Amino acid sequence: MIAEDKQAAAKFNKKVCILGDFSVGKTSLVRRFIEGIFSEKYLSTIGVKVDRKAITVPYKGETAHLTMIVWDLAGSEKFTQARANYLRGAAGAILVCDLTRSATLASLSGYITDLRQLSPTAKLLLAANKFDLVEGQQIAFPQVEAAANRFNLPFFLTSAKTGAAVELMFQRLGQMLLE
Repeated sequence: MIAEDKQAAAKFNKKVCILGDFSVGKTSLVRRFIEGIFSEKYLSTIGVKVDRKAITVPYKGETAHLTMIVWDLAGSEKFTQARANYLRGAAGAILVCDLTRSATLASLSGYITDLRQLSPTAKLLLAANKFDLVEGQQIAFPQVEAAANRFNLPFFLTSAKTGAAVELMFQRLGQMLLE
């Protein structure tokens, strides 16, 4: 009998924050990723909701097991003070804007500033959500691209409703977390 020298796959736990203004689809993106579902019913997040999901990502030529501890933060201004406590220790974050509301893209700079102060090594990416709502879009692709370039962030055009690019976005963030 030959002893196998196979090493167990690397395992990681990483805190990921989901940020953006109210009603941009943060909770819907998280539910799509965690549970694979979408609901038309809007429920405002109060404070923070924490979920987790284990995924596999490439790591040093092998496959690693990464558990994302996903913090879905309220977008309301009432929770601005508490947000600082939630952001500390974040390994990564997804900054979400709503393609049907132009102000939501502009406000991301404040979230980015907070993140870079409180968790300077956090890996960030931008989600331009509600891509399925073609008729009501107020933000054009070049605007999303310009914002992503200005902050040096990868970006995804997502739809929590259809699932477009949601899994791909979280997978990419997972890879970034282990780089």
